[in-house]
Amino acid sequence: MLANEKLDTHHKALTFNLDTSTFGSFAEIGAGQEVARWFLVVGGASGTVAKTISAYDKEVSDSLYGSGSRYVSRQRLEAMVDNEWTQLLSQLDKTRGSQTRFFSFVDTLSARNYAGTNDPHGWMGLRFQLQPGGPPHDILLHINMRDSSNVLQQEAIGILGVNLLYAAFYQLQSKESFFDGLAQDVVRERIEIDFVDFRGPAFANWDRPTLRAYLVHAGLAEAVFFSSAGAAVPPTDVLYKKAVVLAPGIFGHVDAVHADIHAQMLSAAVQELRKELGETTSVPIGTFCLSAVPLAPEESAPEIPETLRRINALLSHGGDVLLFRQPELFNMTALVNRYTKAPVRCVAGFSLLIRVFANPYFNLEGRRLEALSRLFVQNVRIYAYPMTAVDLQEWAKGFSATGLEWSETNGWVSAEQLYVAPPLGHLYSYLLGNNFLVPMPIPGTVTSVA
Repeated sequence: MLANEKLDTHHKALTFNLDTSTFGSFAEIGAGQEVARWFLVVGGASGTVAKTISAYDKEVSDSLYGSGSRYVSRQRLEAMVDNEWTQLLSQLDKTRGSQTRFFSFVDTLSARNYAGTNDPHGWMGLRFQLQPGGPPHDILLHINMRDSSNVLQQEAIGILGVNLLYAAFYQLQSKESFFDGLAQDVVRERIEIDFVDFRGPAFANWDRPTLRAYLVHAGLAEAVFFSSAGAAVPPTDVLYKKAVVLAPGIFGHVDAVHADIHAQMLSAAVQELRKELGETTSVPIGTFCLSAVPLAPEESAPEIPETLRRINALLSHGGDVLLFRQPELFNMTALVNRYTKAPVRCVAGFSLLIRVFANPYFNLEGRRLEALSRLFVQNVRIYAYPMTAVDLQEWAKGFSATGLEWSETNGWVSAEQLYVAPPLGHLYSYLLGNNFLVPMPIPGTVTSVA
């Protein structure tokens, strides 16, 4: 019955307190003790709370959990949960282990500071048993706090923490039931979950890439990251203070020929940005970008298996991938600009560029001009990568816009060789003339980007 009930935060915490089989500890750093507070104030806390701790002082925190890691990091979170779990079992397992499902809840967070200059984010984790004496299970989350004030962020953390405990013990029947419970009343509008990891036999059938894609498809995250190196991390760990090249696209073709073109396009764009910045700066990073929703309203969104098929094709050729919830370039670059002040560049072929310019953007008051101003105000330029004449001809047949003409060189068409009929052509020429749209050389004609 509990699994089907949709309780508010108060009743979730109270239900948990009244369950005599659950007992554990809370360790919270960075946003008060808002999770533990729920269980302490709703009544019956003595049946749930073994200990609460908040090690705000760095020396105290280091003495408990070890030094050498950033305080808001996965490494610190795992050190916290290991320490709290070991201590909990050493103190209580002999006396309560036969009838108790133990848990240790931990979080390490950077809520909004007084000046409002930081990136509010953090890590939340839970180690728990599903049966007394059973094996431990771990759930780790990376979250972004979107409320405008510290007080509201603390409130949201409290709700999310209660949801996590309740969902872990009572809503693990499927990933959908778990994440529905986790997201209730707080995720999507107030908190994003852009990374999840899990360990334990209850998660044996939960596929990690599928879960990461699900976060975006379900609207729980604005973006998640897939690494060709196999290291699963949240987007902030990849983008923080980096100059970035984004290669957005549909990537429906996963054959070797198109994969090579995609890889060459991204590599050439990274080299172009490196030349733009100069050799004294760190090497820019490049990543492919897909959206979980279609570029046009009349198109159908790919299902998660199809999304992963496209992602895996890019990963297999050495490319990293960001999967975004929203398809617009200005939304993609806005998310990247949360984490870096360095230049952001998009690289795209003509099929995507013409879609971007031709889209009327009916969701915006200023339509197309507002969309372009949102994009280019963010220290963004678009590198226009040449397209083969064969691919351009095939794509143009299925596109509704008319008035496209071009010349070619060695079977390729560059941005300067593409003619777009007015009035859209006026906008295309303006962006080209003002260096918002930067033509890239045809492959093989300039050795420095070959």
